[in-house]
Amino acid sequence: MNNENNQSPVPRRILYTMIRVGNLDRSIAFYRDALGMREIRRETFTEGRFTLAFMGYGDDVTDTTVELTWNWDEEGYEHGTGYGHIALEVANIHAACVRLETMGVTILRAPGPMTFAADETGERENIAFIEDPDGYRVELIEATWPVSD
Repeated sequence: MNNENNQSPVPRRILYTMIRVGNLDRSIAFYRDALGMREIRRETFTEGRFTLAFMGYGDDVTDTTVELTWNWDEEGYEHGTGYGHIALEVANIHAACVRLETMGVTILRAPGPMTFAADETGERENIAFIEDPDGYRVELIEATWPVSD
């Protein structure tokens, strides 16, 4: 229910997901060149010794972004067991994986249908998994409807 200012106290959208990276330039190049994102904005905190780079497909006013956090004094990070992956939609999963493989991107799971079907629909999405330069998993999901570029 909205208050008088039409400002609901309930969250209304996902702003971004944050991952810590060991080399900001390398990570920006991966998300830009391999995955087609652009750097939307950058925030440098000299006193705190860290930089944030927001990557995405649109703008950060209406679209969700990936925040790459580079702590200047850290070389790398261990991945916890709670984090899963980022998921991205592609029009043609086989073509996407061929392109990524020629760029030297590690394909962790070749493109193909999911092992299991959803109970609700009986459908199995075509998926693949790749790895970013810091070892984070990125899932590619083939669109089931027409995708425009």
